[in-house]
Amino acid sequence: MRNVLVSGGSRGLGLAIACRLAQSGFRVIALARTESGELRAARAEQRELHFRSCNLADTAGIGQAVAQLRREFGTFYGLVNNAGLGTGGLLSMMRDADIEALIRLNTLAPILLAKYVLRSMMAAKEGRIVNITSIVAQSGFKALSAYSATKASLEGFTRSLAREVGPLGITVNAVAPGFVSTAMTQELDEHAREQIVRRSALRRMAEPTDVAGAVEFLMSDAANNITGTTLTVDAGNTA
Repeated sequence: MRNVLVSGGSRGLGLAIACRLAQSGFRVIALARTESGELRAARAEQRELHFRSCNLADTAGIGQAVAQLRREFGTFYGLVNNAGLGTGGLLSMMRDADIEALIRLNTLAPILLAKYVLRSMMAAKEGRIVNITSIVAQSGFKALSAYSATKASLEGFTRSLAREVGPLGITVNAVAPGFVSTAMTQELDEHAREQIVRRSALRRMAEPTDVAGAVEFLMSDAANNITGTTLTVDAGNTA
């Protein structure tokens, strides 16, 4: 059975992705600091959905954590870099510590996860990496400059790593969600949500299951010849 790691897999997009991949026949290891009630309930229904605690903000421990997971589960076929912070704010007013935390979790942690997971993929000469970015990496958004920078860096990382490991049969792609109907967007006021819907070609927000479907496709054999690209899932917000 093919093993896939999903970081930030305890809630929201990460949980939707983890559940979808488990339903598709992968053994999924959801990584997060703590297990949510939603993930616990999903694991009770899906035999091949697992949880392991991992604090990705502690970047010095990522290599050891991956080594332990490999000893427990075996070779990795897939990695979904989903964990991240969504901290916003005007750059001139943001605390230095908040900016550093964004870069550590949104950029450095996924790069290190890929580094250590890639080693087993390279030995097997197959694998899939999917990085979850955001439409703001290309479009920009007020008060999200630091966040946008971290997501844009992941898209550059995706393209370059795809060329680096492509000869070994490993694909590297990104999925860029728009404003997705999750707890994060529920915090927006009604006017802001209406504006997002009006801007979208389909006049609605994408759902977590839409993003999960895109990841499932990129993990599948149907995507054998797709690498180094970013798949946008935003209900036409950037059309």
